[in-house]
Amino acid sequence: FLAQGGAPPEMLEEAGEHLRRLEGAMGKTLGDPDDPLLVSVRSGAKFSMPGMMDTVLNLGLNDRSVEGLAKQTEGDVRFARDAYRRFIQMFGKIVMDVPADAFELALDEAKRAKSDVAQDTDLDAEDLSALIERFRAIYREHTGEDFPQDPKEQLRLSIAAVFESWNGKRAIDYRRQNKISDDLGTAVNVVAMVFGNRGEDSGTGVAFTRDPSTGEKVPYGDYLENAQGEDVVAGIRNTKRIAELARIDPESYRELIDVMTTLEGHYRDMCDIEFTIEKGKLWILQTRIGKRTAFAEWVMAYEMLEEVLIDEDTALLRVDADRLEELFKRRVKADGVEPIAKGLNASPGAATGKVVFTADDAEERSKAGDKVVLVRRETTPDDYHGMIASQGILTSAGGTNSHAAVVARGEGIPAVCGADAIKLDPAAKTFSANGTTVKEGEVVTIDGFTGNVYVGELPLEESVLEKARSGDAAAREERIWKAFERLMRIADGRRRLRVRANADTPD
Repeated sequence: FLAQGGAPPEMLEEAGEHLRRLEGAMGKTLGDPDDPLLVSVRSGAKFSMPGMMDTVLNLGLNDRSVEGLAKQTEGDVRFARDAYRRFIQMFGKIVMDVPADAFELALDEAKRAKSDVAQDTDLDAEDLSALIERFRAIYREHTGEDFPQDPKEQLRLSIAAVFESWNGKRAIDYRRQNKISDDLGTAVNVVAMVFGNRGEDSGTGVAFTRDPSTGEKVPYGDYLENAQGEDVVAGIRNTKRIAELARIDPESYRELIDVMTTLEGHYRDMCDIEFTIEKGKLWILQTRIGKRTAFAEWVMAYEMLEEVLIDEDTALLRVDADRLEELFKRRVKADGVEPIAKGLNASPGAATGKVVFTADDAEERSKAGDKVVLVRRETTPDDYHGMIASQGILTSAGGTNSHAAVVARGEGIPAVCGADAIKLDPAAKTFSANGTTVKEGEVVTIDGFTGNVYVGELPLEESVLEKARSGDAAAREERIWKAFERLMRIADGRRRLRVRANADTPD
């Protein structure tokens, strides 16, 4: 595809064959006005690149099949129209490069017309019908053509867009940062849709079999009722902790825990799982080996070794020597200073820097030698270049599996997410929280261990490992010290290279 600048004919023919098989298996046809099959188009790169590649959901909807979707769902017209407006928005943004802000502004206006505190779930069928017309007008305004009604054309264009996202700026930046070859390319997967936005007995989430921040062996993740997958990562609404699913839908939660146990036992590693609940039925969408902090990396390797899930050689290979210094990150020493806001401790570590509100400003100021903290409502994949240039990331929306949280953990950047007391004013380049206003360029400190946000530069204290190395008895009881001690002993037993002298400090 990339070599020829487009899909070779035989690939599209093969995709058509597999689509017919999928239609046969599901008993539905793509574009059928009475009983439509809807699909998602997803990437499938060899290495996980969270949020860097494109996805299109609800493909197959048009002015006729949206009515068929309502029939499929016992006359749920609101759900069908919500799915259609989401598809127009996503297709326009990802496939046709319509500015995302154009759709978001129209959606915000629709919500404000309902009430000052309305969310997307408060829009009724008539509201969504009007919003669909507004979205179609936005699409026409930016592309010069009507929204495509032929599902096969929708599919062809979406497949091309996902392939082309391999060479998008954010994907290239991510591969440079993580030393992934440009030559690998990506697969494209076409998958039948299930829906988490069919009411309060439906929802979507992302779950980890262990805590990717601390390594603790507890289910970890986010869940959002009456939502689709992009709502979780995009911070449309603040999510709920995965443990709350046990109260909301006990049966689905028990099934999810069983699946998590099975997958971790199979892969013998911490798994990142995307799932949807549709009308009380759990569907597993995909799984992969989960991104984790350096801290969690050591704790997981040690505990999986203790559980005899992996052997010593595997445990040693699970820890990255290039990230070793992250274990020695210092912590905020608040000493009674009150935080102005508190969010989720999405990625550990302390960060102090000047406030910036855009990824471009973060990159520019970092290159000029400034230490910055990127403050956003929520980040998107297009912010990646600014995120990796920042000392820390602070968002007012999103959960522990939002885009900001996942990227921050993977890159070892301290992050506090979902600090909903923070109100951003992009025009004035300020944010406020509990009566305190912070301007662009002013210094803040964030604590990725506690989720606290402070004004000014606070002192830092030594890490647990430094305290343990100095003989602190309490620090030596921490899991991270036990992990460090055992894995370093294993490394000493395996190494063949000996250090005879250090040229920098010959004494």
